Amino acid sequence: MATQAAHKRWLKVSAIGIGFFGPALTLGTIPATNELARLGLDILTWPVDGFPSYESEEIRFLSALTGGFLVGWAVMIWLLSVHVHDHAPEGVRKSVLYGALAWFFLDSLGSITSGNWPNALWNILVLLAVVGPMWRPAQPTT
Repeated sequence: MATQAAHKRWLKVSAIGIGFFGPALTLGTIPATNELARLGLDILTWPVDGFPSYESEEIRFLSALTGGFLVGWAVMIWLLSVHVHDHAPEGVRKSVLYGALAWFFLDSLGSITSGNWPNALWNILVLLAVVGPMWRPAQPTT
């Protein structure tokens, strides 16, 4: 079983992992820098076939919104690890776990109903990476 210290470290790993995607998606709003975001979306909608593109203004706008949300989520998790975890480790663990589960179910449902079911499979990997050892309560750090 993981310790509270391991959970606190994993919160930072989660924050960095989540936060990485924000700038990539924000760069997707600029035609000259959108290849990373376009390729990522292409992979998530398997197979890799050049579709969808980042040509539409709607996709670029949604990319901007998503990039901002992801960076905000990452910053929140990082700050929970720094400022709150020592005072309420179980509350922080549950907050991140339930938040990740809420994202997982809604994002996966939307992916499936929009015909992009491969993203729901990717979401399983992302969920496991974000939550890591925080599935279960930790042993107190001594």
